[in-house]
Amino acid sequence: MWNASIDRSPALIACCTGVGDVVAAVRFARRTGLVAAVRGGGHSFPGQSVCDGGIVIDLRAMAEVDVDPEARVARVGAGALLGELDRATQAHGLATPAGIVTHTGVAGLTLGGGIGWLMRKHGLTIDQLLSVELVTAGGEVVRASASENADLFWGVRGGGGNFGIVTRFEFRLHELGPVLAGPIFWRIDESPRVLRFYRDWIADAPDELMTLVIHRKAPPLPYVPAELHGELVVGVVCCWSGALDAGERAIAPLRAFGSPVLDLCEPKPYLEHQAMLDPSFPHGRWYYMRACDVDELTDEVIDITVEHSLRIRSPLTTFPIWQLGGAVARVGDDETAFAGRGAGHTFNITAMTEGPDGFDAEREWARGFWSALEPHHRGVYVNFLMDEGEERIRAAYGPAKWDRLKALKRRYDPDNLFRLNQNIPPG
Repeated sequence: MWNASIDRSPALIACCTGVGDVVAAVRFARRTGLVAAVRGGGHSFPGQSVCDGGIVIDLRAMAEVDVDPEARVARVGAGALLGELDRATQAHGLATPAGIVTHTGVAGLTLGGGIGWLMRKHGLTIDQLLSVELVTAGGEVVRASASENADLFWGVRGGGGNFGIVTRFEFRLHELGPVLAGPIFWRIDESPRVLRFYRDWIADAPDELMTLVIHRKAPPLPYVPAELHGELVVGVVCCWSGALDAGERAIAPLRAFGSPVLDLCEPKPYLEHQAMLDPSFPHGRWYYMRACDVDELTDEVIDITVEHSLRIRSPLTTFPIWQLGGAVARVGDDETAFAGRGAGHTFNITAMTEGPDGFDAEREWARGFWSALEPHHRGVYVNFLMDEGEERIRAAYGPAKWDRLKALKRRYDPDNLFRLNQNIPPG
């Protein structure tokens, strides 16, 4: 398990190597009444890719990535990880928007929406999706695209794994060369000023610029000055995906603001930047998350953020605030099941420890931070939900999309076989 705070023991694991194996596993689960969990990359925060006493349908061996550079299309198996997709596409100078940690599974990320470094320029991962191959709860293999089973295609773009097991994805690709990317850090006492400057600086940001704001204790890494090790810092991580000289001009005001203590923003291969945060989110740590979208970084939101950042105790806890907008917001809200295109930022409040020691306290910190932001909540990215119940999932989609998703669920999975997810019950 990626999240070691989850400890479950399935009765069976079906290690699938092709769609026929998936069909057999689904039919077996129906016949026996076993609870079924679906594992792609296994990167589920709430541990929904494993179950107690049931069957895990493991897709990891189905990790093929077939790139057609002329058509700019990638066909990707459901077990592939982001790093595998990126390496295959970057070999041709191409990429598709995905997440920010290379050992995340392509399938889970995509089905929930897919936010990452390229989304402001090209849209979410689901906005690149051309078609899927899916095994239904009845064990049938169907294809969904804009012209075939269009209702299902709408639902899998943000509705998670509720309607079946997607075994293959087809993505549109985009040209991408080196990026201007990396973090710029300030001491924590500059955080109020940095966040207010950042809010104004990104107000008219071009689509080529994507940023995360990070608060954490500086890790004891070779490129971090020794006097900063273990000290709370605030950072803005940039990724400019356009012409590098234009990127230097765009990022110059951020570099010049206040007194940065570390500037690691530089031209680099996209693959290198994609792997930058891998050491911060490795397998085997204890993770807990609360998340929410907000419209903007108001003074009150900034004050709450700074106040709770000062309460971080674990040297591993690091929470990103994602910048949204750009191409994400230009897709019509009704075009996909994904909700939240109009939000300004996503808070990904992640508590993290090496093991059980200190985990309860850090988890309470995350809950308290989330509660303090509650008056400013706009919605939530479903991939960042823990086990928070139906009401929270319904709120994530809103009434109209929720009703449409429930109707799809009744059609494709009326018995709720696929319920170990951010579940949309058919009833």
